[in-house]
Amino acid sequence: MPTKKQTTKTPLKITDTTFRDAHQSLFATRMRTEDMEPIAEDMDNMGFHSVEVWGGATFDVCTRFLGEDPWERLRDLKSLMPKTPFQMLLRGQNLVGYRHYADDLVKAFVEHSADTGIDIFRIFDPLNDERSLETAANAVKKSGKHFQAVICYSVTEEGHLGGPIFNLKYFLEKAVNMRDMGADSLCIKDMAGLLAPYDAFELVSALKNTIDIPLQLHMHYTSGLASMTALKSVEAGLDILDACLAPFALRTSQPAVKPLITTFRGGLRDTGLDLNKLIVLGEYLESIAPKYLHLLHSEKAGIVDPKVLSHQIPGGMASNLISQLKEADAIDRLNEVFEDLPITRKELGYPPLVTPTSQIVGSQAVSNVLFGRYKMISGQIKDYAYGLYGQPPVKMDPSVVKLALKGYPRGETPITGRPADYLEPELEKAKSDTKDIAKDIGDVLIYALYPTTGMKFLRIKHGLDPVPEEMKPKSLAQAQKELRLMANARSGKLAEKPTDKESIASPIISVPTTSRKGRLFNVYVGDEHYQIAVDPVRGINKSSIQRVEPTIAPDTTQLLPEIAAPDSEATSKNNNSTNIAENDIRIEAPMPGIIIRYEVKEGQKIKVGDPLVILEAMKMENTLPSPVDGIVKQLTQSEGAKVAKSDVLAIIAK
Repeated sequence: MPTKKQTTKTPLKITDTTFRDAHQSLFATRMRTEDMEPIAEDMDNMGFHSVEVWGGATFDVCTRFLGEDPWERLRDLKSLMPKTPFQMLLRGQNLVGYRHYADDLVKAFVEHSADTGIDIFRIFDPLNDERSLETAANAVKKSGKHFQAVICYSVTEEGHLGGPIFNLKYFLEKAVNMRDMGADSLCIKDMAGLLAPYDAFELVSALKNTIDIPLQLHMHYTSGLASMTALKSVEAGLDILDACLAPFALRTSQPAVKPLITTFRGGLRDTGLDLNKLIVLGEYLESIAPKYLHLLHSEKAGIVDPKVLSHQIPGGMASNLISQLKEADAIDRLNEVFEDLPITRKELGYPPLVTPTSQIVGSQAVSNVLFGRYKMISGQIKDYAYGLYGQPPVKMDPSVVKLALKGYPRGETPITGRPADYLEPELEKAKSDTKDIAKDIGDVLIYALYPTTGMKFLRIKHGLDPVPEEMKPKSLAQAQKELRLMANARSGKLAEKPTDKESIASPIISVPTTSRKGRLFNVYVGDEHYQIAVDPVRGINKSSIQRVEPTIAPDTTQLLPEIAAPDSEATSKNNNSTNIAENDIRIEAPMPGIIIRYEVKEGQKIKVGDPLVILEAMKMENTLPSPVDGIVKQLTQSEGAKVAKSDVLAIIAK
């Protein structure tokens, strides 16, 4: 559908994603509030349409990994940025979690978010099921805030706009439905960078001729199409575009804002943003980037992954799969997972690959490869098959539905109504569970969203438990030192030259030549392997000790928000137990994760297939069944414990 040629000046509006999706896409959402605050006031004065500061994975990562209260982040930034509208990404009835929550919890979350500082709520449903937007949308409107509805862009095997499912008719019908729900604006959300430039022109043109509310585009750069797609979308009449500051742009993030400003400068769509001021802000981000560079996937030479146009997996989902397989000691099976993914997605009814459906599909594909197809089915897959995530674009494979719902406690016949209508209220129970620790509704909501990790955070926040070392912020000096050490390791220099103070206790020794007495050793630094020649030390009194600064490897486990690294306190509580008889069965963790709860007690009689323990891995809850009849002899972990692959979780006496 052609659009009318624009003849009047209409500045293109820009939403900046630096404080949310940009670092979520590149750095596993690890940017801390302390690194946002120094430029917050300048960001507020830039003239952005809005700034995305919250939502998505930030809420979970703040409490699970950073030891930060997400509500406090919102308050702090709002106090520094009072002029620019704050925007958040809300996963519809999933809020900022990984399942559908009851209506009372959704209303309370939206209300408190609005009161704390959110002005624009970008609300999507991972299945594009409009019914799951209703409660959140109504709560936003009641709070007097802006409801931006979202259509998640997706394609099937044909790889472009069209085909039997995700065609122009599909998107236009969704847009009309969302406008009629009271949407103040509409966003096309392209998670994997699959929207091609001329498809974008066609889609935006058709939408502008069909609905009369502002249209916004959110893209990821993964495939390399985003800048071209942005240009054609603006030519078709797009009103608002998402972008971010250059140091946090490209790769799996958004397009950089500065080239876009230059592209439209002086024309009818001139943004009016000051390029020089943005350059200064970018320089600041460059200065603090060393804190987060260890989270980048540096094994890739370029910033574009053209393979995404084939496998269609969003960048964040792909990095999660890689990390999950590394944790499971199965990275060599990545190609098998990529092969299984489109099959699993088709069997699940072609859900758009966006959180949480991307994680549901991805984790099931990993399980299919590691344990056999649908031999291990997560609780989320069962809920999905039952209909608690809504209706997928097409019907699921009936054989998969049957497998998933076998013995499902809610019933073996899927529902067809609005999912939240089948959920019991949750808020009052959450208040009761936290009455001895929660200080306000924000604390209650943290627990309600993530009962296990949320409660652990609340205990840390209120001083009942110490702050774990891995949650403490890293200084810029520490980060720079780690980068130097890694560079030294790669060049074969495992020690740094001591400072003057260090020289007093440890004199500088010149690097000697290698002797024939040297021996070759394998050294592993994180995931990297080096061969190091080691010589006897010559010219030093035998009684002296030369201190060498150890090499510090990056914490690659933090690439994966949903799986925490094992720690000495919580892991392997009784893995070395001597209370194991010859015929006892050891139940081991098939992958790293967190113990959500045990379904049995010590001394209890069990049968084959009885659920033993719920293990959260890959953000999914996995029920581990008993492989034998017997008696539960020992439960070797505590609820909330972090476990590694092969850690013993229980001992069964036959």
